[in-house]
Amino acid sequence: MSLKTLNSAVARKSRLPVGLTFDQVAEAVKRLSAKERGKFIENLLAATSPEYLSSIKEARADYRHGRVKSHRDVFGG
Repeated sequence: MSLKTLNSAVARKSRLPVGLTFDQVAEAVKRLSAKERGKFIENLLAATSPEYLSSIKEARADYRHGRVKSHRDVFGG
């Protein structure tokens, strides 16, 4: 997937592949709770960033293979 940068006037008039305008999506995001908005942003990053997806896969592999440290190991206590 390739992403283009659009100026805001063009973006606001453009319809997204799901049939929504930029303004409709922005308004929906504003209505989300902080927790829901955080999840949405994380999913958006994942969908648009191969590096982010790769880092998630690497972290999951590390976890599966026991390559993790506890909070206590890292920060003491």
